[in-house]
Amino acid sequence: MTEKLAKRYIFASDFDQTLTFNDTGYVLSEMVGIPTSEFERRAQGMAKLNLVQQGAELAYLLLHDPEFNSKVRKDHLYEVGKQIRLKENIKLLYEILNGDIDGHHFDFYVLSASPEEVIHSALEGIVPKDHIFGTKLVYSASGQVDRLERATAGYGKVAVLDQLQASLQIAPDHIVYVGDGSSDIHVMLHVNTRDGFTIAVSEAKHVAHIAKRTLLSTSALAVLAPILQEIVGWPRLKIRKLFESHGLLVQEWDQVRTDWLTLRSAQAEAEQAAAAAN
Repeated sequence: MTEKLAKRYIFASDFDQTLTFNDTGYVLSEMVGIPTSEFERRAQGMAKLNLVQQGAELAYLLLHDPEFNSKVRKDHLYEVGKQIRLKENIKLLYEILNGDIDGHHFDFYVLSASPEEVIHSALEGIVPKDHIFGTKLVYSASGQVDRLERATAGYGKVAVLDQLQASLQIAPDHIVYVGDGSSDIHVMLHVNTRDGFTIAVSEAKHVAHIAKRTLLSTSALAVLAPILQEIVGWPRLKIRKLFESHGLLVQEWDQVRTDWLTLRSAQAEAEQAAAAAN
């Protein structure tokens, strides 16, 4: 039993833009007739004001924005889940992680600020409902959003992950987290400081700077590569053979380091400082 626990891990993934190609807020806005540009404007406004945890902008709009609250019903969220464009091979990723990889077992969970109804609908038959922790909304009899019970965004993700770790009795260094944007920063920092493993699936500089590995692919299965390398200890050839055994060929696998460098004119810097002083 001790040996089994020693090789048991939590694999936790974000949803929007991590397991999907599009964002819940944009798809929902289009469905109920609100311009996506207007959704973006309102969400960015809240982000600039730090009014809500990063990632929880949609939940706030559904609850407090008169237009979103009056137009969106619970059924719309289930329908959005069916329209969300998922990345390839999520089901295969779940099955492989849930199996036995050289004695390593990964419990697959989804942690997301998207409403749970959206994620349940999108991942139906792929990830069990009890392995999905999204934003939990409470509805009136008409299906209108009435109140917010839990927002799995920002520090909310940290809280859910800590609860999972405690209930499963997993060591903190046996946690893998995958995300794509600013709403994942808090949880990635939390995982990193406790010697866990973090993977960014976008080049957004804030999250790419924090994650231990950055991986870009249209297939969700690609995150297996750094996990098998860094945790299980497989060489690249063995990883390629695993993909091939599932009918997938690795056409390109480039590992590069990305440097983020911003250059600014010293003269412009001095002029700005002088203007600020005046």
